[in-house]
Amino acid sequence: MIITGVIRLAIIEVENLTKIFNSFVAVDNLSFVIEEGEVFGLLGPNGAGKTTTIRMLAGLISPSKGSAKVKGFTVGSDSLKVRETVGILTENPSLYERLTAFENMDFFAEAYGLSDQQKKQDRIKQLLTFFGLWERRNARVATFSKGMKQKLAIARALVHEPPVLFLDEPTSGLDPESSKEVRDLIAILSANEKVTVLLCTHNLEDAQKLCFRVMIINRGKKVIVGRTNDLRNRISGTLKVEITLKNLTPEIVTAVKNIPHVKQVHQDESTSKFSVNVDDIESDTPELVKKVVEVGGLILGVNVVRPSLEEAYIKLIKEEKE
Repeated sequence: MIITGVIRLAIIEVENLTKIFNSFVAVDNLSFVIEEGEVFGLLGPNGAGKTTTIRMLAGLISPSKGSAKVKGFTVGSDSLKVRETVGILTENPSLYERLTAFENMDFFAEAYGLSDQQKKQDRIKQLLTFFGLWERRNARVATFSKGMKQKLAIARALVHEPPVLFLDEPTSGLDPESSKEVRDLIAILSANEKVTVLLCTHNLEDAQKLCFRVMIINRGKKVIVGRTNDLRNRISGTLKVEITLKNLTPEIVTAVKNIPHVKQVHQDESTSKFSVNVDDIESDTPELVKKVVEVGGLILGVNVVRPSLEEAYIKLIKEEKE
């Protein structure tokens, strides 16, 4: 597959993946592909099947039907190899709070089979430095903030240098500053380290800022999969252009309403802004600006307003339920 002119390998391949608990279908025939170095978002309401999907792909539980491959290893028959290939951060990461940050990392490095002492210590130092925790390496985890614990949990998931990382709600419960730090770190891992990330999240801001593509699921079924910008544009119908003026006058509003391609005009006199719906941003915006200038408008700014991923998500989930 080609994205922006770069050929990328399929790292995760999922076909008709299904999980049934007794008579309850938690995941229902999911099919999708995730490419090398991609941050792929898995979105959906509570109970949609996101965590169950991640647990299957990580080799922690077996699928009832369907198939999945992670870096060429088959989920189910090659589950041990799959677990060696992935790092996983669960929604409630288990850290040993009585141990120090370094001791936590050392314990899990041993569990993943890192037996060479020098290589293991170098890797731990590299990760704790990368996540800004090296200076606190000898402090007990019980003294860490939630944001520090989350960063340590991600570092732990990366200790064996996995090419694939599964993150289940990585910014849940974090303050805005810590959330941004975690988002920035995920972006760096994808861009610089070529780590493939499957991001399961309720935080639509995380998905919009990090993911090139997302899949929305509901009640175990795929609602839609696509690029974030495509999903946002899909619900917008006509796009909006917002213009900020030094002074918004009735003459300007009237002139804009008379432009043939303008659908609606929304004015905000308190901020001297107005926005209009147009069919074609590239051809209609210059005409709009020209008309405003002709009637004496002093333009301070012109912006294209697109719907957020959150708006797209809510609309698509609502349509699926109906």
